[in-house]
Amino acid sequence: MNNNHSRFTQIMRSISLTAVAAVLVAGCASIPAPTEQIAVSKAAVDNATSAGGNEFAPVQLQSALEKLNAAERAMAEEKNLKARQLAEQAEVDAQLAAATARAAKAQKAASELREGNRVLHQEIDRKAQ
Repeated sequence: MNNNHSRFTQIMRSISLTAVAAVLVAGCASIPAPTEQIAVSKAAVDNATSAGGNEFAPVQLQSALEKLNAAERAMAEEKNLKARQLAEQAEVDAQLAAATARAAKAQKAASELREGNRVLHQEIDRKAQ
């Protein structure tokens, strides 16, 4: 009887280990390569660059580029979960760079308009005297 119990325990351990291994392999295999997310991130970086990210948000844009490159390396190494996370972070950094650049451009344009208005008011005041 003790021998049967020991044999049963060994069989159950083998089945458990096999099940755990199968779940781990299936879990790793079920994460697809994030090719679409990387493409979205590249588009966000391009958008940030054309919005003036190099001039107005260089730190955020550089961070996005570094994370995008790391995501591509991780995907090449088939570390798909890490690649997806890095690509998502790159997209967010690129969006921040684009928004920062647009805000800085808007601030600059507003300052130029205020200065133009100030000059016009001076000219009007000068002609009124």
